[in-house]
Amino acid sequence: MPPTFKELTAFFGEVGADKVGHTNKSYVAHAIGVYTDLKEWGFDEEFARIGLFHSIYGTQLFQGFTLPLERRGDIRRMIGDHPEFLVYVNCAMDRDSFDAQVPCRDAPYPIIDRFTKEQIILDEKTFDELVSIHLCDWLEQVERSEMWDYRRDAFHAMAQRLGGIAAESYEKTFAREPA
Repeated sequence: MPPTFKELTAFFGEVGADKVGHTNKSYVAHAIGVYTDLKEWGFDEEFARIGLFHSIYGTQLFQGFTLPLERRGDIRRMIGDHPEFLVYVNCAMDRDSFDAQVPCRDAPYPIIDRFTKEQIILDEKTFDELVSIHLCDWLEQVERSEMWDYRRDAFHAMAQRLGGIAAESYEKTFAREPA
């Protein structure tokens, strides 16, 4: 039986991530926000759980908490192989190499792993899942971070690529940008 939501969020306390700040709220609150937003975008529970752990290994921008990569098996056991792979790629990706792939419409999608410097090759479905996670993560925090221009063109391209609720969420979020 998969862990409950409460058990998953308790993990953050077990590893000390519950005391970490993130964009003017707690890291755990941000992670729960991404989880909740993914569900609002129509993703199922299994996929939404990726939102909880989307930056657990640290990202190119967020280094406030980094679970050692040797603990990937722990995350895999909690959320599954494919969800953990997406979490890893979201954390490991070199953002310039990722951004360069967003406008492309032909798989495969090579992204540079910032940890290993090797390419991670994604098929279209997996790439679009990664785009969804990455965009949802940014939209959950951009207003608090006040970094409206950070990779703005890339995030707009992600929203356009995905369309639907992702594009609507992008427009709604950026409509709140101060003049």
